[in-house]
Amino acid sequence: MHIKKLLLFLILLIFITSVNAQSKKRDEIDDKYKWDLSHLYPTVNDWETDYEKVSKFVGSIDDYRGKLGENAETFYEAMDLYFSLLKDYYKLVVYSNRLSDEDLGIAQFQELRQMSSSLGTKISEATSFIDPEILTIDQTKIDQFFEEKPELKDFKFYVEDIQRLKPHTLSDAEEKILASAGMLTDVTSNVYNIFNNAERINPTITLSTGEEVEVNAAGYYIHRASEAREDRKKIFEAMFSNYGNYENTLGANLAGKVKGDYFFAKNRKYNSSLEASLNANNIPVSVYHNLIEQVNKNLPTLHRALELKRKMLEVDTLHYYDLYTPIVQKVNMNFTVDEAQELLLDVLKPLGDEYVSTVNNSFKERWIDYYPSDGKRSGAYSSGAAYDEHPYILMNYTDDYESVSTLAHELGHTMHSYFSNKNQPFVNSGYATYVAEIASTLNENLLNNYMIEKVDTDKERLYLLGSYLELLRQTIFRQVSFAEFELAIHEKIENGEPLTGEKMSEIYADIVKKYYGHEKGVCVVDDYIKYEWSYIPHFLNYTYYVYQYSTSLIYATAFAEKIINEGQPAVDKYYHILKGGGSDYPINLIAKAGLDPLSNEAFNLTMDKMNRVIDQMEKIISKK
Repeated sequence: MHIKKLLLFLILLIFITSVNAQSKKRDEIDDKYKWDLSHLYPTVNDWETDYEKVSKFVGSIDDYRGKLGENAETFYEAMDLYFSLLKDYYKLVVYSNRLSDEDLGIAQFQELRQMSSSLGTKISEATSFIDPEILTIDQTKIDQFFEEKPELKDFKFYVEDIQRLKPHTLSDAEEKILASAGMLTDVTSNVYNIFNNAERINPTITLSTGEEVEVNAAGYYIHRASEAREDRKKIFEAMFSNYGNYENTLGANLAGKVKGDYFFAKNRKYNSSLEASLNANNIPVSVYHNLIEQVNKNLPTLHRALELKRKMLEVDTLHYYDLYTPIVQKVNMNFTVDEAQELLLDVLKPLGDEYVSTVNNSFKERWIDYYPSDGKRSGAYSSGAAYDEHPYILMNYTDDYESVSTLAHELGHTMHSYFSNKNQPFVNSGYATYVAEIASTLNENLLNNYMIEKVDTDKERLYLLGSYLELLRQTIFRQVSFAEFELAIHEKIENGEPLTGEKMSEIYADIVKKYYGHEKGVCVVDDYIKYEWSYIPHFLNYTYYVYQYSTSLIYATAFAEKIINEGQPAVDKYYHILKGGGSDYPINLIAKAGLDPLSNEAFNLTMDKMNRVIDQMEKIISKK
């Protein structure tokens, strides 16, 4: 795993959560609820000693520059040195970042974090020659190296993956030109972020209570779920009509981003931006197209969920502005940390004794920092980058069900990292984003299933079912509608067709109306919703990223269903993902785990689950 991948990995594992509980001082919290970083370094002095050692170690990698293709022994020494350096560096990063997250106000800890970051830059610069140089070595010679030096086997997948990209790697001069052009890639994202967060003029509306509200991001987020239908209608119309005022400017900006994507894809000899984006993890474009096809095929299930929402909201006609309105009353289910631990040990039993005992070790050995405290970083995450040590989890636990669910989620990431580190060499221990959320979301599925069976009242059961149904709607159907839009606008550019803001609005409106059954009377998509595309930052900040939210939940739900229905054989197969790390491409790991990513099996299992959730909700409602 490269440093850039590590940083992305750590960012993507952040699962943001609100922290409403009043913070304590850290020394007021019992040690058993705080992580123990001494497993990494007993003291800061020990960290500093290791830091100096690794810093001096960086220069030695340059001894191998220009020599990787000389012989098998030299090639092995360079690979071993490179990944040993990264492993030692990751340990430094994990300690400094965890320590600084305990209290962001302690300057000494922030200095350690900055020192780690600076060291990472030096390592990136010192090792930047490795991948390009491997690409210059003839495949026959590479094969000979692996035959002559059996110790190279751990690096085989890493080297083969670099060689796989050779057809899309240009000459040194051409690569320098593309690297220079890369300075332009952030421009459209920066323009959008400045406009969206600073320079956009926001309208003001008057709510039914007489309160005046500025329709900015915060105002929209708060009031879009208002119980007063008149207010949510006003907030939606004001929000997206305002974006419509900038349709041409925002459209030109997004078109520039899409053209940039195609520029790099075409010059790297890809057929499309989609192929270029997915090829990083060797994912066939057919996976993306199949996702859209299968979700479109299952739109009747979404329409059934929307009809249930209409009934529960007691409205004659459902509108798009009704979608964020809760259909179930929030239930206060409280769990202390100790109760949550006991609960999750029971919830996770289907995954086997080794899994449960490892989770129990995470509780006993203080892998987890639970409670909010003064200066502590908000949110939650799992960090498993310290290869020779156990992973760590940061929480901001608030004794509610949402905290239990977040803990289950982060434990999924932690177990994924733990088993990957335990079963793979360091070079293959990291895993791709495409599979990263499967392990975490599967745990949430198991928790939800367990709780629905165990709660005492229909009110609690309806809350759990309704929350889960909304998760499925937003993460599968909404995200795939975004994915379909992203594909459509890229294809316009790639086919040489004009792409304006007005055209984007037309494309977006057609997709949303199709998904939400506008023509069938399922949910009315008001005209101003056609501008919603300009509200979604992912289209400018990433390329073909949002579809992974959907695939992760679909695969996780399907694996959970197979584990419940098939028992141990399904668990054994699922461990191909938990133990696989980055030893194979994500699509192959999923296939080994028992699901064909190119078939409709995962979709069918997930949609069957969604329909059962609707059945259960309808049954409870019919009692009233």
